[in-house]
Amino acid sequence: MLRFWIAGSMMTMAALAAGTPSTITFTKDVAPIFQAKCEECHRKGTAAPMSLATYDEVRPWARSIKERVVRRNMPPWHIDTTSGIQEFSNDRSLTAEQIATIVKWVDAGAPMGNPKDMPPPKQWPNDEEWQLAKQFGQPDLVIKSEPYTMPARGQDQWWKPLSDIPITEARWVRAVEMRPGSVAGRKITHHALAELEQEEPGANANDVTGMNGPGLLMEWAIGKQFDLYRQNTGKLLLPGAKIRWDIHYHAVGEMIRDHVELGIYLYPKGEVPKYRTRLVFFGVAGIDELDIPPNSIAQVQGFHVLRHPARLENFQPHMHLRGKAMSMEAILPDGTTRMLSYVDRFDFNWMNNYIYADDAAPVLPKGTIVRITAWYDNTTANRGNPDPNQWVGWGDRTVDEMGHAWVNVTYISDDDYKDWLAKEKAKSAKPVRVAGGS
Repeated sequence: MLRFWIAGSMMTMAALAAGTPSTITFTKDVAPIFQAKCEECHRKGTAAPMSLATYDEVRPWARSIKERVVRRNMPPWHIDTTSGIQEFSNDRSLTAEQIATIVKWVDAGAPMGNPKDMPPPKQWPNDEEWQLAKQFGQPDLVIKSEPYTMPARGQDQWWKPLSDIPITEARWVRAVEMRPGSVAGRKITHHALAELEQEEPGANANDVTGMNGPGLLMEWAIGKQFDLYRQNTGKLLLPGAKIRWDIHYHAVGEMIRDHVELGIYLYPKGEVPKYRTRLVFFGVAGIDELDIPPNSIAQVQGFHVLRHPARLENFQPHMHLRGKAMSMEAILPDGTTRMLSYVDRFDFNWMNNYIYADDAAPVLPKGTIVRITAWYDNTTANRGNPDPNQWVGWGDRTVDEMGHAWVNVTYISDDDYKDWLAKEKAKSAKPVRVAGGS
């Protein structure tokens, strides 16, 4: 039995459950943290293994919760907190203070506290509804892939149908949202790409990065449901545009038939944003270049030149089971290097998208080289490694490897960059976020 001594007397378990002014309790201290950072996934009707909305639901998991938050396994947020940009609009990580609160609560016996201190239940959007509908209303367009039937057992499948986008004039997109067609479909859908195919003057058909063409509209994966573009920024749809789907399905022991659907939120007719953003593929190696020997640690790099000044909106690493870490750096025209983001604990099960806050998104001069570095762990130290004795190369299968970052790149004019640089210098005498531009 746990003993807590107050004024020489042992606190009874009843008093512990009720809580005291100095006691950290679930209702007063822990529940607000879970509502803000955990319930988005851990609530009834979701794919999470348990709900964390009430004391009765949480109490049996208290010690496991402590272990996960201390190790920063949960909530899933794997960016290194000691280097690079740290301000994100979608940051769901716990602060050191929040972790300390949870630890003290568990160590004290996980008391419930006064029920009157419990915050009102948080109202979450229905998972069957569009998450951005509250902000924009229903999507202007909903594009659905052809359905696919995944057998109960079998090899991974990549479903690549083509869907028309029903527009007759150029339209600008301000947000996109993607999801599997059903709750059951979430079980089999590892990730899904919605690639935009359209005829554009001057576009390079062989540009796999998407820096000189329409690029992707979106990638869906666990942890990423939508892309919301910054003010006066969007993606361009042209008449005749199509969606080329690339949907990765895997068997889960039951036959499931499902599709993926893309909600497109448009700017009003006639409204043209100043900036166009593209979801760009920043790779680290080509199909024939990724070489990970058995029982080894491998490092691979890729380099991509910005041919115009640009703002990078996010960082989303993509690797498979041997993926260990990935960084994105800017090598500036004056030769200096700046770490933008570093995911030091990549987890294949969580394809997190780290969206920079408005004032933190890096603005880079023309000629900047974006360097992507990926590290792979093909040893027994990697608990997710299916076979450390196996050579691994590039491939679509989960047991193969990939290495790239999805980054929304917004190109700006030379004058825009000069204006931005002048404003940054005027804000402070300290060095600005990016140096070396003119």
